[in-house]
Amino acid sequence: MSLPFIAARHRRGALLLAVSIAALGQASAAAAQKAPDAAAPAAAAQGDDQDGVVVVTAARTTRSAVTIDGAEMQKVLPGVNPVKAIQTLPGVQFETADPWGNNEQNISLIVHGFNQNQLGFTLDGVPLGDQSYGNYNGLSPQRAVISEDVGSVRLTSGAADLATASASNLGGGLETYTSQPTARAGLRFAQTLGSYDAQRTYLRVDSGNAEAFGGTNSGYLSIVRQKARAWEFPARQGGWQANAKFVHKGEHGTLTGYAAFSDKAEPNQDSVAHNAGGLEPYYRSLLYPDWQAALRYVDANGKPPANNPNNYANYYGDAQRTDYLFYVKYDYRFSDAVTFSNQVYGHHDEGQGQIVGPVSAAGLPALFSVYFPGQNLKSVFGNSGYALRTTEYGIDRKGVLSSLAITAGDHEIGLGGWYEHNRNTIFRNWYAVPVDAPPPSPYEWADPALLKLTQYASVTSYDVVQLHLQDRWHVTPTLTIEGGFKSSLQFANGRVLVQPLPNAMPLPGGTSTRYPEGRLNTRKWFLPAIGAVWDVTPDDQLFGHIQQNVRQFQASIAGGLSPYNVGSQDLFDAIRKNTQPESSWTYEAGVRARHHVDAGPLTAIEGQISAYHVDFSNRLLQISSTQVIGSVLGGASILQNVGAVRTNGIDAAATLRFGPSVSLYNALSYNRSRYADDYKSGSSVIATAGKDVPNVARWLNKTVLTLNSGPFETQVIGDYVGPRFATYTNDQSVPGRFLLNLQAAYTLPQDVVAGLHNLRFAVNITNLTARRGIYELAGVGVVKTYNTYAQPPRMAFFTLSGGF
Repeated sequence: MSLPFIAARHRRGALLLAVSIAALGQASAAAAQKAPDAAAPAAAAQGDDQDGVVVVTAARTTRSAVTIDGAEMQKVLPGVNPVKAIQTLPGVQFETADPWGNNEQNISLIVHGFNQNQLGFTLDGVPLGDQSYGNYNGLSPQRAVISEDVGSVRLTSGAADLATASASNLGGGLETYTSQPTARAGLRFAQTLGSYDAQRTYLRVDSGNAEAFGGTNSGYLSIVRQKARAWEFPARQGGWQANAKFVHKGEHGTLTGYAAFSDKAEPNQDSVAHNAGGLEPYYRSLLYPDWQAALRYVDANGKPPANNPNNYANYYGDAQRTDYLFYVKYDYRFSDAVTFSNQVYGHHDEGQGQIVGPVSAAGLPALFSVYFPGQNLKSVFGNSGYALRTTEYGIDRKGVLSSLAITAGDHEIGLGGWYEHNRNTIFRNWYAVPVDAPPPSPYEWADPALLKLTQYASVTSYDVVQLHLQDRWHVTPTLTIEGGFKSSLQFANGRVLVQPLPNAMPLPGGTSTRYPEGRLNTRKWFLPAIGAVWDVTPDDQLFGHIQQNVRQFQASIAGGLSPYNVGSQDLFDAIRKNTQPESSWTYEAGVRARHHVDAGPLTAIEGQISAYHVDFSNRLLQISSTQVIGSVLGGASILQNVGAVRTNGIDAAATLRFGPSVSLYNALSYNRSRYADDYKSGSSVIATAGKDVPNVARWLNKTVLTLNSGPFETQVIGDYVGPRFATYTNDQSVPGRFLLNLQAAYTLPQDVVAGLHNLRFAVNITNLTARRGIYELAGVGVVKTYNTYAQPPRMAFFTLSGGF
């Protein structure tokens, strides 16, 4: 695939964004959306003391659900990724290499034993895909919306709502909601400066309410520019984002239009391999931007130092992503009892993942010898000793969501559907890096003129259909029973335009391979859910829920657990006949309460305790021929069902309020996720039965202490993650860790500067105690070997925000 240069890409991006915004403006002749900014229909009424509540516990839902609003998000760190912001919620284990949580290669999210690829993600109802780093069916929440434009984030930690538009949510769901336009016209701004040359500039213009076209119109346009030097090496990470939202409210209907543009480039830290041989540095840096040092680093054959075979240094690796997202949603209220909602959306993504590394490392000579037999590899790739490997992505998604809500007596009936068509392309190319030309850059796409070989090129398309029907029956004023089901259907078709040459990608055992092609259809017509909630008192509820879910096969060669990523047509055909997609049954029950009390300094308490059990069946495992270096070679794999996982856990969270000035939030979670079966890898039996799932901590604890005194506010956030096993057989582990973050803010009086309001100065310090050590598990092996990232150091950020 011949990709355009970066400049052409940016021109096209500006044009598409302008067209999207223009389309939103023309939508004003209709009527607008019922504000989803309420963070789902289940948000608890907080009364007159809602300010300062870190987490809002859902009310009258049969599921465990908690919400954090946009203002609380920004206290974690202005500009924070919505996913990182939920790390204070019970049952959430989140780690990333940068303080904002933006670096997607380094993100690790686990909720109740399920990772981010097994959860459901939406933005205002629009599906965001399964969050694979190998982009194929969506985009991350932080690319879909500017952080400061988030109204709220809702986590259903056990099982997502039946209507959640996701084909991957074996477990819970993360719903991000954009904020609504303000009723008053104005300008908002925020400027952040901080450690490692961090700069973030946010601007937003609100139109305010205007009467026209038979209703009330409002909207906003916002933009952000962020850049910061990575703490491990001298390369900057960041990019541009823009959001536009328009709302028209008519007498019977509302129409909302939204468009988002994101363009980012993120040079990535490589993980450190343990027990694989050679040096094990504290963190694995890059050689960029010192090209001369990179040339000296490799020998005459393009090989790194012999004492560092697995933790050698690349010149750089990066992720470049450009996304365009839009939706138009129309709600029509036929009466107080009937509402019909329709939403159409589109998403286009193009990008590259790049690695510039030595030509004689990570098993590359064996690969290149197939394409350039008998040739000097250093000479083939431009005599620098380096080659540029790209994974080149393209996504074109379009879809529609429809729902009908009917209130009939004591019944609230909801039914609807979701349809999406996606065409994704994955190309693996290798480019020369000439020694006598300017060195490559992590901020530009590869030069097509330097293309040396295409290892593979694939096009996969799929259609997803999801239907749901649900009835909430208010049996009595205090007892509600909820029952329903969803259907999940996927129809995929994969084609490989360029196949690897024979012997270029051997399977385990040495067999030559080609990527498979063909159709792969899965239909799960009946996935039931049932639950109940009982108001024991006006302030105390008991709830319980049971639900079955399925994770559809990843329809992409880049998907690690994709049937299209296996090494032969015969294997694919066998999977199509015998292998089932992963499925789960989730059981949860708990109690939630909220009370005003008179117990000395304690004036209010809100909390929730829930217990859960998960039966995870048909677990899929990728058995690769190149487990340590597969990310570089792109080696083929075998995919098979390897049994079940049994999970039991408890989440307990409470917010204690000591008058209007002090609140203390704490969440304690216990999770035990264990494999139920051994599995076979070739002729070997891997003894995993009874072993803990690696990277899942048994104990988590989150603490947020908030102090308010007039214009001053201080917030201390503690995050404890317990020890975790680092291999499937549990023969390696990493210790637990506790991190402390601090935020202090001062809001200036309204009349200090004429025309300015909400002028606020904030200081955020991450890793306050400057803890060192292992922070995140990046990859697990069967025995002995595993990969990690190091703990980011203490950093400080200063933010001035306000509005006109």
